[in-house]
Amino acid sequence: MRIFVTGATGFVGSAVVHELIDAGHQVLGLARSEAAANLLIAAGAQVHRGTLENLESLRSGAAISDGVIHTAFNHDFSNFQENCETDRRVIETFGSMLADSDRPLIVTSAIGVLPRGHLATEETMPIAGPASHPRAATEEAANSVAAQGVRISVIRLAPSVHGNGDRAFVPRLINIAREKRISAFIGDGSNRWPAVHRLDAAHLFRLVLEKGTPGSRYHAVAEKGVPFREIAEVIGCRLNIPVVSKNSEEAAKHFGWFTHFAAMDIPASSQQTQEQLGWYPTQPKLIQDIDQPHYFEI
Repeated sequence: MRIFVTGATGFVGSAVVHELIDAGHQVLGLARSEAAANLLIAAGAQVHRGTLENLESLRSGAAISDGVIHTAFNHDFSNFQENCETDRRVIETFGSMLADSDRPLIVTSAIGVLPRGHLATEETMPIAGPASHPRAATEEAANSVAAQGVRISVIRLAPSVHGNGDRAFVPRLINIAREKRISAFIGDGSNRWPAVHRLDAAHLFRLVLEKGTPGSRYHAVAEKGVPFREIAEVIGCRLNIPVVSKNSEEAAKHFGWFTHFAAMDIPASSQQTQEQLGWYPTQPKLIQDIDQPHYFEI
């Protein structure tokens, strides 16, 4: 199959590209720059020029492909609401091209859009209405295009997708700890972050492409929930700084805008995903993976 991949040079998307090519698929990767195009060519993929904002470039890429995997998302949290609405428009655009065809569309959501504090499964749905998470726009758009006859599946990524090249949650925590000279957690640090290695996540994208059921949600979750305190302890040990507890008020000053994520408690299961697709994560777990020098290189 020839698969159009957005985010094809990103942390997750680049792993998806390699996974697909190694399995014998052809990849058409979205590239917004010369540097991205060169990376795709080096990986053995074809290049399709465009951006998420250029909907016509997305239409033309989907039109010449046998399916679409959409991994791209702008993680600029200063403009988060608009970025979520951009994701909605992207999915609706792909839906208009793939409706009433056998061509699959796989989109990327997040475990973080689900209700907090209890075990989330693939059947758990985001809160709707005024209290909904902005990122729930992705799943709302998925429901909308599914009703139009699109063979869409949703993969929810764990809050920590880790591995070599990680620039997301754990590296942000490391930077905060390095700046403040303490590694902190909130309360007793028992709040839980699900986690998955990027290579295990990439393998799941391929399995959903090849064996997934349209309309289904899948969880890219290798660990149901790693206690936040354990993450803080690794960071403290590696940086040789104290590991301390913060109350809510102190945490807001310490973590700043990242406090919402540092306090997140959202254990999640991937049991259904594993049973339905035969997806069994094999890569290193979060604590083992982040307790490596490359996570702390400046």
